[in-house]
Amino acid sequence: MKTASKQCLWVAVLTATLIALTWLPAQSVAIPRTVGDVPGQAAGTAMTKEYVQMVGRMAYIWGWPMVNQFNRHAVAGRVPGPGLNGGVIPLAPPGYNAMLTDYISPNQNFVACTNQDVVYGGGGADLDKEPEVFQVPDFGDRFWVYAMYDARTDEFGEIGKQYGTKPGFYLIVGPNWKGDVPAGITSVVRCPTDLAFFAPRVFRDDTTEDAKAVQPLISKIMFYPLSKFDGKMKTTDWSKLPHFPVPAGVVGEAKWVVPETYCDELLTVMKLVPPLPGEEALYGWIRSVFEAAAGDPEIKKALVEAFIAADRELIDPLLQWRLNGRSAGNGWNSPVNNAQWGTDYLNRTATAKSNIWENRPSETKYIYRDFDSQGEKLDGRNLYKVTFPKGQTPPVKGFWSLTLYNEHHFFHPNPMSRYSLGTKSKSLQYNTDGSLTMYFGAKSPGKGKETNWVPAPEGTFSLYIRCYWAEQAILEGAWVPPNVEKIN
Repeated sequence: MKTASKQCLWVAVLTATLIALTWLPAQSVAIPRTVGDVPGQAAGTAMTKEYVQMVGRMAYIWGWPMVNQFNRHAVAGRVPGPGLNGGVIPLAPPGYNAMLTDYISPNQNFVACTNQDVVYGGGGADLDKEPEVFQVPDFGDRFWVYAMYDARTDEFGEIGKQYGTKPGFYLIVGPNWKGDVPAGITSVVRCPTDLAFFAPRVFRDDTTEDAKAVQPLISKIMFYPLSKFDGKMKTTDWSKLPHFPVPAGVVGEAKWVVPETYCDELLTVMKLVPPLPGEEALYGWIRSVFEAAAGDPEIKKALVEAFIAADRELIDPLLQWRLNGRSAGNGWNSPVNNAQWGTDYLNRTATAKSNIWENRPSETKYIYRDFDSQGEKLDGRNLYKVTFPKGQTPPVKGFWSLTLYNEHHFFHPNPMSRYSLGTKSKSLQYNTDGSLTMYFGAKSPGKGKETNWVPAPEGTFSLYIRCYWAEQAILEGAWVPPNVEKIN
């Protein structure tokens, strides 16, 4: 009896064990928790021409702004010291800056959509080699801003009038810098990439008196390596800068991105610029194709063909303002992510193509158009007017302007040497009801209206509103710019 009981017990135990084993869960692959846990494409993977070109087109629109900046930086690296490229654009080797002493020349074609409201400066730095010191003089009540960009064309600093920045010395450091901050430095600004670019802007009005008054301030706007810092405010007479020769005959903006060399240049940029969080897979995807091209002439050929097509089909159309940003009302368009693009690759590239180095919206709101109120292209053979109702000029704490550009987004040289109107204009005439009307066209609107007229080319042109330190009404879209009316 006891033996039977024992047998029954063993049978029960064995049965329970078998049932338990039957219901054990299958062994699972570990769920990826980090970027390193996610496998990528294996080296040597076969690729069709169509796949290569699909990746190439995406890589072209994604990396175009970074290659653009990289190639501008390379040009700066070849100059012996601060100077003026072509006698018109401030250019300096990495670690330094150069400044204009007046409005930018109307015949420059290196940077699209510059303005004649400010005195510009420009420079850049290789922060992996050495941190950068910059000086801030006492600007008083004058509007100013030092726009500083990383290799992705995002701004990384908040230095200017609207930020309450105090006069003094400031330090720019790279993402991995861990040194000691020397005595005398007011604050440290960290750039997320080792490549940095800076473009100081100082407002001045259109009077000869203000052109003189701004000179002592401009002379103290200086960027230089930390090793040159001695705690003393340095000055430079920027009017004596040398001129660097450039090729003649270029129409439109100088070409900074060339499809035939893009593959090698983007690979170089990707080694210098780490991926943003979430971009790791994109980096791996692009790199797998580009590295395959290095060892296979057919893949390289397919890539270059994709770049050439993308340049024509994806990049060139972005010069049109209707393809930049989103509607701002009454036929105007405006971006909303300026200089803080993140993964907004479309608008990042659109701005790099049409008017690189915009400020973030809180610093400057940009609003632009190519068409009149009837949806027809603006053409200087017609006369147009823009009327701001009384009290409805752009609400800003800084300044505003309305600029006219030709079909290439550059100034149209004219006998009046006038390219924009706005806060800087001291001779504007208001209508009897307090409204303000501006005129745009190749022919004069009449002697009594010429103070409010910007001459246009006898062909297509565009209009562009800048609002520096805009009020919330502009930023939130409550203020809408007036339409552009053709005068019959």
